[in-house]
Amino acid sequence: MSRRKTERLLNLVVCLLATRRYLTAEQIRRAVPGYPDSDEAFKRMFERDKEELRELGVPLEVGSDQGGGGGEEIGYRIPPQAYELPDIHLTSDEAAVLGIAARVWQRASMAEAASGALLKLRAAGVETDVTTAVGIEPRVNTGDPAFPALWEAVRDGRPVAFDYQGIGRTSVARRHLEPWGVVSRRGRWYAVGFDRDREEQRVFRLSRIVGDVAGDGAPGTVTVPDGVDVRRIAFDWGDPVSDPRPATVRLRAGAAQGPRRWARDVRAVDGGAWDEATLMFQDVERFAPYLVRFADDVVVLDPPDLRDAVIQQLKSVLAGSVQDPCGDGGDMMRDGSVSGR
Repeated sequence: MSRRKTERLLNLVVCLLATRRYLTAEQIRRAVPGYPDSDEAFKRMFERDKEELRELGVPLEVGSDQGGGGGEEIGYRIPPQAYELPDIHLTSDEAAVLGIAARVWQRASMAEAASGALLKLRAAGVETDVTTAVGIEPRVNTGDPAFPALWEAVRDGRPVAFDYQGIGRTSVARRHLEPWGVVSRRGRWYAVGFDRDREEQRVFRLSRIVGDVAGDGAPGTVTVPDGVDVRRIAFDWGDPVSDPRPATVRLRAGAAQGPRRWARDVRAVDGGAWDEATLMFQDVERFAPYLVRFADDVVVLDPPDLRDAVIQQLKSVLAGSVQDPCGDGGDMMRDGSVSGR
C-alpha cells in the first residue's frame, strides 16, 4: 500500500470516528485530503476506500440522520464503541512473557514490530517491563536475507517466487510458493507452504534461497488449509541435511590436526607433502566455516557445493564482510588460494 493511500485511509478513519452524525460522500470529499476533483474519479476512489476499510475490519456504518424518511442522503460513520478495543487485562506473568518475547526480537529483523506492539500495549495501560536484567537473555537470529520478505508474504497471504539451491546442487531453480508460515528449527529458518511447481506441501530452508524473494500474486490469495500445523510440518520434515555425506579433501602433511582426528582412507600424495582423505559431514553451511579455520592446510576437492561454500567463505574474509573464522586476522590467508585447487 502506497504512503499516499495509507495517509488518505487514516484520515478517512479519523474523520468518520470523530463525527457524531452520518457524513455524506460530498462532505467526506471536502474533509479528507487526497481525493481528486473529478466527480467520477472521486466516486471510484471512495468506493475502493470503503471496500478497503471493510477488508481491514473497520466497522463502517451506513445510514442517515433523518430516521429513515424519504429523500435523505446516505451517509457514513464509524461507531467508536464498535471500533475501539476492549480493556486489556494481563496477569503479571502474561505481561512478563510479552516483555521476554520483545527481548527475543530486539536484534532481529522484527525488532520494529516488537517495539510497536509494546508501545500499543503501554498506550492501553498495560505495563510491560523489558528493561529488567535477566540471567539468560534469549535472542532470535533472523539474519537470512529472505526472512523479511517471506514473513511479510505470510502476513499478507501473498504467493512468492524465488531461486532455490537444493542440497548437493550447484545450480539454482526457480520455485513458486504459497507460504503458510515461517518456522525456526534447530537454529535455522524454514518456509512452509504449497509448492506450485510440485503441487504439494513443501519446506524450504531460507539460507538456501538465492537472491530476492519476489511477489508472485495478489495479497490475500493464499489460504492456509484448515488443521495445518506449520511447526509440525517443519519439525517432521525429513531434511536431507541430516544424512552424512563424504567429502574428499587434501590435508597438508603434519598439519590440520582437527580434521585428521576423524579422517578416514588417508593416503599420501604429491610426494608426501599432502594427504588425501575422506571426511563425513552433514551441513555445508556449518562444515565450510570449520574447514576455513585451517586456512591453507586444507583443500576441498569434492563435493562441488562444499568446495564452492569454502571458496565463498574465503572471499568473504578477504572482502572483510564476515568475521575472521580463525580469529587471527590475515594470517589465515597466507596464499589466498586455499580451496581453489
